[in-house]
Amino acid sequence: MRSVVQLHSVTVSHRDAFALKEISMTVDAGEFVTVIGPNGAGKTTLLRVVNGLQQISGGSVLVMGINLNHHNGAGIRKRIGYVPQIVTVDPRLPISVREVVMMGRYGRIGILREPDGEDRKVVQDVIQLVGTSTLADRPIGHLSGGEQQKVAIARALAQQPHLLLLDEPTANLDLAAQKDITQLVDRIYAREGLTVILVTHLIDRIPESCSRVILLKDGRLKVDGEPSKVLTEENLSSLYGCNVKRVDATGFMFG
Repeated sequence: MRSVVQLHSVTVSHRDAFALKEISMTVDAGEFVTVIGPNGAGKTTLLRVVNGLQQISGGSVLVMGINLNHHNGAGIRKRIGYVPQIVTVDPRLPISVREVVMMGRYGRIGILREPDGEDRKVVQDVIQLVGTSTLADRPIGHLSGGEQQKVAIARALAQQPHLLLLDEPTANLDLAAQKDITQLVDRIYAREGLTVILVTHLIDRIPESCSRVILLKDGRLKVDGEPSKVLTEENLSSLYGCNVKRVDATGFMFG
């Protein structure tokens, strides 16, 4: 199977501290990988490395066959859908949901080309896929946090990416919205067949489609494997530095 992401001994340092330390991992085409770790583990930095937005201090990075040690990553970002952590949108911002999603399409076609009928169809399709068709002409700032997250995902999908990067997609959302976004990610993966890397600190919000889990702590890769083998009480207690107990098939309790 073709590798989409290859990291070898990747280190990222800020002054005297390490954000990532000797990270080696490979992600194959069509794989769904979830990276779990506490705040400050280096999860966002890892996604920025893969997206060509973060300079590394050591090691090598290959994404879709391009060596980012010798490339600024601009070319591959047309093939990567990146959903950063949600930020608050000013309700006075005079831009609609449809226009926000079209911004993602410009990432594919370039800002100098006028969108055509095909581009508008792609935008409408992804708006429908994420369940925001009735909101398409509403100002983005008037939406709830969960709705805004769906729009952010639609914007990334409008690029028709080969690789989808999701940074804490359920953070700061209520429980219903967390469940909704998690199920949406499952639907997207089932329909699009993308390679997906999702990072989160919420161990009870891992999409069912995920076939592999990586535990990250203090910038180091601790465990990598199938969810059932990685998400053990012992591994999670070590990861979070407290007693973690499984309370049912999918839930955990911190003590």
